[in-house]
Amino acid sequence: MVRSLFKISIITLISLALLSLIGCESDAQTGAALGGLAGAGIGQLAGGDTESTLIGAGVGAGAGYMIGNEQDKKKQQQEMDNLRADMNNVTVNITNSNGSISQVTLRKQGTVYIGPRGETYTSLPTEEQLRPVYGF
Repeated sequence: MVRSLFKISIITLISLALLSLIGCESDAQTGAALGGLAGAGIGQLAGGDTESTLIGAGVGAGAGYMIGNEQDKKKQQQEMDNLRADMNNVTVNITNSNGSISQVTLRKQGTVYIGPRGETYTSLPTEEQLRPVYGF
């Protein structure tokens, strides 16, 4: 039993070291790799034979993949939301009386532009329209 546990520990450590060298491109791949390793270890401890180890590895890899895949989906959705938000922002530069430049970022919502103070414009405001509010 102790010898078997020692073997599993060594195999797990070597596998983790190799995993860190190889790297994974997605959370799903990382989850599958880590789940497979954990499942193999648990399967070996529970059953003590090759069949149990393989079943544990398969179940662990499947579960790890599903969890990692959901994390990948959340990251992709966040990236898309950020991209959409960036696409709806417009920055207008205002040249101030001393030559400095103030940047005003407007958010486009439908056909209306909304300023930082909540004011609305029916079309993209010009520098001259924004200067009295945001310039000096």
